[in-house]
Amino acid sequence: MMNMNASELKVSLPPGLSLDEAKLLLAIKLYEVGKISLGQAASIAGFSKRTFMEILGRYQVPIFAYSHEELRQELGM
Repeated sequence: MMNMNASELKVSLPPGLSLDEAKLLLAIKLYEVGKISLGQAASIAGFSKRTFMEILGRYQVPIFAYSHEELRQELGM
């Protein structure tokens, strides 16, 4: 699916950083800071949602980001 509101960014990558790795790192960071959804991040990185979630674990990025208060409420504390 093509997003007609998408912008294009051209970047010169440093030696040793492949295009695929740059896409992955961008997708991880955008997801981590809440700018895009899990599905959007997986798409940018070129992976399924399930595979992307596994990759997030390797980078120690939580899939579910609850605040302390939200977690207390979920646990009934």
